[in-house]
Amino acid sequence: MSTSSLGTPSPAAERPGAPDPARLLLGRLAALRQSVTALVAHRSADDPTAHDPLRGLYVSQEAVSRLLRAPQAAPPDGDVRLDGPDGGPDDRLARTAARLGLTDLDTAVLLIALAPDLDRAFEPLYGYLNDDVSRRRATVGLALDLCGTPAQLPGARARFHPSGPLRALGLVTVEDADRPLLTRSLRVPDRITAHLLGDDTPDAALLGLLRGLPDPRSAGHDDEPFVRRLAARLSDGPVRAYLREHRAGDAQAALASALHAAGLGALSFSGCADRVPELLREARLSGRAVVVCGLPEHPGPMVAELTAAADVTVLLTDPRPYDPQWSAHDPLVLQAPRHAAGGTVAWRAALGPDADGFDLAATVAPYHLGGERIARAARAALALAAFDGAPLAACHVRLAARQQSASGLEQHARRIRPAVDWGDLVLPDAPLAQLRELSLRARHRDRVLGDWRLSAGGGRGHGVLGLFAGESGTGKTLSAEVIAADLGVDLYVVQLSSIVDKYVGETEKNLERIFTEADRTDAVLLFDEADAVFGKRSEVKDAHDRYANMESAYLLQRLESFDGIALLTTNLRANIDDAFTRRLDLVVDFPFPDAGQRLALWRHGLSHVPRAEGIDVGSLAEEFELAGGSIRSAVVTAAYLAAGRDGPVAAADLWEGARREYRKAGRLVPGEASW
Repeated sequence: MSTSSLGTPSPAAERPGAPDPARLLLGRLAALRQSVTALVAHRSADDPTAHDPLRGLYVSQEAVSRLLRAPQAAPPDGDVRLDGPDGGPDDRLARTAARLGLTDLDTAVLLIALAPDLDRAFEPLYGYLNDDVSRRRATVGLALDLCGTPAQLPGARARFHPSGPLRALGLVTVEDADRPLLTRSLRVPDRITAHLLGDDTPDAALLGLLRGLPDPRSAGHDDEPFVRRLAARLSDGPVRAYLREHRAGDAQAALASALHAAGLGALSFSGCADRVPELLREARLSGRAVVVCGLPEHPGPMVAELTAAADVTVLLTDPRPYDPQWSAHDPLVLQAPRHAAGGTVAWRAALGPDADGFDLAATVAPYHLGGERIARAARAALALAAFDGAPLAACHVRLAARQQSASGLEQHARRIRPAVDWGDLVLPDAPLAQLRELSLRARHRDRVLGDWRLSAGGGRGHGVLGLFAGESGTGKTLSAEVIAADLGVDLYVVQLSSIVDKYVGETEKNLERIFTEADRTDAVLLFDEADAVFGKRSEVKDAHDRYANMESAYLLQRLESFDGIALLTTNLRANIDDAFTRRLDLVVDFPFPDAGQRLALWRHGLSHVPRAEGIDVGSLAEEFELAGGSIRSAVVTAAYLAAGRDGPVAAADLWEGARREYRKAGRLVPGEASW
């Protein structure tokens, strides 16, 4: 019989002269057949219906008389022989029995139940021995008879209890629960049969639920003390551990490195509790660890079932803290190592030589991605470059990394994909230098606050907080977008209408959702018009003042532990509570532009607009004292006027646009009479 007809061949089957698992198992069945033949001969020796062609379809008077006689003695040499060909390490049945701690009786029952699935000759023999031609599988009573074990022994009957190893480990199912125990049929699941024949394909019930862990060679965690300690613990034997992550996926690279160092394979599972029995059985058969990255919304049933399996290494990861109510068998609770921004080694390993054409370290510096998400981002970046028909560039990597940072922030914030750069800012040198410093802090905060231990302690996070103060239109929101673009991340503008709630405590809950999600996302969070949330605390005169102050107190505490990048804008710096100001990294004042800056703003706004010859924007800059936002609006008005007559922008269009901005602000337009 060829191995290919019985399943996927094992490595042993590929070695010349080595017995494959199927041949070893069939050798054991040959020994079993001898025991079955002996039992058949013993039964038929004094069975008056042995030659009756209708035997098993009815009960004759002779059969009744035989059943009423004294109990029959055990058949000669009744014990099932398990000494098939000596397969050594390739003997799947012996290896499985040893790994799962099965007794000789358990192993014999497993082999007896397995026989009809491998050799059809056992079906009529079992039908004869069951006194029922339709019952062609082994029954509990037949298995005990073949093993020479009295069916009245409590220990023997307990082997078929749901808590017995054969059933608890998913090796044998006992069918026909409505029948007496001794006549219940035994069935071996197809996955067990396939495994014993050398097929290591995972259970079909787990199809689509198993994922690979990151390549430990590119994980970048080999030298971390945490990984070395975890690997040593894994080497000591089965362990149940819960790793709390700061961000989803943080623990995968560390687990991959620790499992590799301990010489353990893993089944990385992403599914529901309904498939846990198949998962544990697969882990037991293969001798691999179970890794669950990300628990379901209600994790209690899954955690309880997984942690109850003391013979399997189970590693659970999730951003939520472990709840002792989830399981009576508490795992080892650990804090997963956080991914520092950058991870150049893992990125370079994932991108290969294609990353040599640009500054990879500077490109990936803002991203806190784990090993698996780095691998996925690298594949996406290479696919984007191939789609563009161009060599891999920093823009491809940034776009792919942003896709891996998708978050739930859009429920409370508006996402902006930055489409500007430093050249779009027209600011004096001092605020421009502060903005560049803010971007620098965002890139190197993990090194300065983490590696160099300059965090102030007390649970303070590694966040970067900035306040932009200045009149409307001076470039505060644009500057936030430029910083996000420089970092290669998205900008999320918080919608105050979606977080401020009239019910007490709901505003704080909404803010907590935003901060928690922002902690886990590579993005810039912008609180535009922040006065509404970060305003000054007041003297408590009524309940409204009290609850408003509680909201401010919550924000003060939450900013201390924030790990992301948050920017606040205000038209009046004095409206922001001094306690917030103390917690800010930088306060950038945006001055109203002078004539020279207004001239630069007019020229920048018209840089891509078709315009008539000889337009003097210098006089516009001198005549109209407008901020950058108003100048842009004036240029847009002029562009629409020009587009309406299908011509270039003329000087009159620009003057009209500037006048309209003055009128919107309620200011006196130069050259117009006042009433």
